[in-house]
Amino acid sequence: MNQDKMYLINKLFNDKTIRTVWDKDEEKYYVSVIDVVGAVSESKDKQSYWRKLKQRLKEEGNETVTNCHALKLKAQDGKYRMTDVVDIENMFRLIESVPSKNAEPIKQWLAKLGSERIDEVFDPSIATQRSIDCFRHKPTKKLTRK
Repeated sequence: MNQDKMYLINKLFNDKTIRTVWDKDEEKYYVSVIDVVGAVSESKDKQSYWRKLKQRLKEEGNETVTNCHALKLKAQDGKYRMTDVVDIENMFRLIESVPSKNAEPIKQWLAKLGSERIDEVFDPSIATQRSIDCFRHKPTKKLTRK
């Protein structure tokens, strides 16, 4: 990953900042693992929580840890530090690994989303209808004549 071709975008989740990076070359988002873990866990020390979770995932043979990359991200104190980041797919896998009631709504949403997409694989007309519905509900710009 070329850090020069990345753009930092901060997102809020439950009033917590999630540092997100857009990689222009790969055309994908990377998310700070510590920020996600801090937002969905109930831990006061998100760095320690991530170290312990990372150790547990490695012991289980979970590949999510292998798919982590380190990028320099701006910390709360304004300094740039190497921080573990993952892409969106692996972020969801991490959230699924966090035993917390805060993660439960996200886990339920992911399960529902997964079920809907699997239904679409078996019946493509469902995907077509979903696309039509999304298009119809999309806000449109009114064209005005000058």
